[in-house]
Amino acid sequence: MHMNRWNGVFDGVGARLEGLGRVGRVVAAFNTNIDAVVKVSGAQLGGLMQGMTEGQLEEGKRLIGAPADVLRGLFKCFCGGIAEEWLIEDPEVVAWISKQFGPAKMQMGGQAGIVANVLALCGVSDVLVHCAALPKAQAQLFLDLDNLRTTDSDGQLTRAYSISRESDGEMIHWILEFDRGDKLVFDGKEFVCPKSNRFIATYDPMNFAMTVDANFDQAAKNLPCDLIFLSGYHLLSQTLADGGSGTAKIDETFTKIASWGGAAQKEGVVAQNGSGAPDGKNPLVHLEFASTSDLVIRRYLLDSTNVFSIGLNERETIDLLELLDPELAKKCSAEPNSANLFAGIQTIMKHTGVKRVQLHMFGLYVTLLAKDAAIKPEDAQGGMALASVVAASKALGGSLDVKEDLLRAAGMSVAKRGLDELERLAKVLGPDFRQAKPGIWLGPAFDVVALPTILVDKPLTLVGVGDTISSLSLVGSMVAI
Repeated sequence: MHMNRWNGVFDGVGARLEGLGRVGRVVAAFNTNIDAVVKVSGAQLGGLMQGMTEGQLEEGKRLIGAPADVLRGLFKCFCGGIAEEWLIEDPEVVAWISKQFGPAKMQMGGQAGIVANVLALCGVSDVLVHCAALPKAQAQLFLDLDNLRTTDSDGQLTRAYSISRESDGEMIHWILEFDRGDKLVFDGKEFVCPKSNRFIATYDPMNFAMTVDANFDQAAKNLPCDLIFLSGYHLLSQTLADGGSGTAKIDETFTKIASWGGAAQKEGVVAQNGSGAPDGKNPLVHLEFASTSDLVIRRYLLDSTNVFSIGLNERETIDLLELLDPELAKKCSAEPNSANLFAGIQTIMKHTGVKRVQLHMFGLYVTLLAKDAAIKPEDAQGGMALASVVAASKALGGSLDVKEDLLRAAGMSVAKRGLDELERLAKVLGPDFRQAKPGIWLGPAFDVVALPTILVDKPLTLVGVGDTISSLSLVGSMVAI
């Protein structure tokens, strides 16, 4: 199929963007932080690796206890073109990173913070964002918008940009980005980066402990909302610094959100109407998975989290399959194509019982919708098209600061890689799925919605692109045009 034949799907992006004003309120929680973003060259990385041995680069725990672990993780991600986030155990490593890789560009970090900015800019009428810490440096990374609010020191909901909780510390994550085609030499061997991506080294005690701001929790109770967007659980460890357990913290947060939005929910169980809740009852709950190092936390989220929707990328899909189907995980890791990953997200959907799963893979988005999710496949595809344009616009310009930035990539063609992956997906769907239109297949238990996407060859940044895709795909599907 020629790239331009997808223009019909993308023609409705502008109208769908305007329609987001009909979404009443979205709550984004829990992790908000400051990202320190640095571009790392292969030559720079190779230079820092001088003196290291191959043994120091072998696969181990995704944790950072020394500078060598930073280089180990960065080397792995550079050579694989993959994204991972590792937690820093020793704060002295932070000073080493700053010395070796600084200065950095400071920008909004954390899924909750990134999602809040993009949804508010896109016109959602009210976006409430949770902040465990909100010093002035953090607050002024929020867009200066009236529809983007959080709680101040007195517990009052107000414009997030204007708040300064003076006693709060700054939570900074290091985002080390690299470019496709860049090369590094180690031990006489040359390694070529296959895909632009990033390695994240995180030291963030408040979000490590999933600290919930009591004022925000109180404000969110019984306040009507359409959607609760959850993230940040990947920062948890089973053993917390205060002696508590990560799994208990997961239970605690889901108990809290059960009272948010005026929802009569039990332990996070949400209504499966899929259409939003303008009357404030039964808001949809979406959980964004991320690279989760702690296996106990990963397993607990997979087994016990009861939400309407989950979002993940290729790496996160493989992480979950390592627990559910190790052989399929190996297959997806060796060949992360749409056919293998489709089998993977089917497995995850069946295990979790969620009504919606969205995979954003390189070049293609794939959404599985249960028959009773009540999101029309055409609206799902329209939301994905909106997400594709806005995510590409972010990659092109490096940031989204004013509404005019949002459609910067409008009119760009979808990637041939995405079309190839779509064709590969179509071949494995089988006779149970009837194609209703390009990219939409109706099945007996769930429908499959796919969209080849716009790819930016040399993105200025990749930070927040996945969060932009996940949030806008879902929120965009909640409005009909």
